Amino acid sequence: MKEASWIIDQLILQGITKFCIAPGSRSAPLAIAAASHPKADVTIHLEERGLGFFALGYGKGAKKPAAVIVTSGTAVANLLPSVMEAFCSATPLILLTADRPHELRACGANQTADQTKIFSNLTRWQMDLTS
Repeated sequence: MKEASWIIDQLILQGITKFCIAPGSRSAPLAIAAASHPKADVTIHLEERGLGFFALGYGKGAKKPAAVIVTSGTAVANLLPSVMEAFCSATPLILLTADRPHELRACGANQTADQTKIFSNLTRWQMDLTS
């Protein structure tokens, strides 16, 4: 939880105040950290595709990115249409996707996906914090 709070603090320090969250167990520490930060403006949506487009619209209107927080697997894949549009329209968007621990990746479990490069050429920068 300490690491999640640090990430949210760093985004707030950079002027990112809008956090768009689709709740999930793996992303819970990030969601809780954003929801409990006094300077964070949080929007919760239960479906990732709609959430991605909400964040995209915010970025277009505010001319600054929203941070999108989702859990692992297909939740991340549902962001693809909004990520494509953000990239093509040069609209700022920050994605915080929670993945399974490294040892539980590529093990054939339900709803697993290789998230590390899912948006490969549609992002300007990415980092896997478990690497």
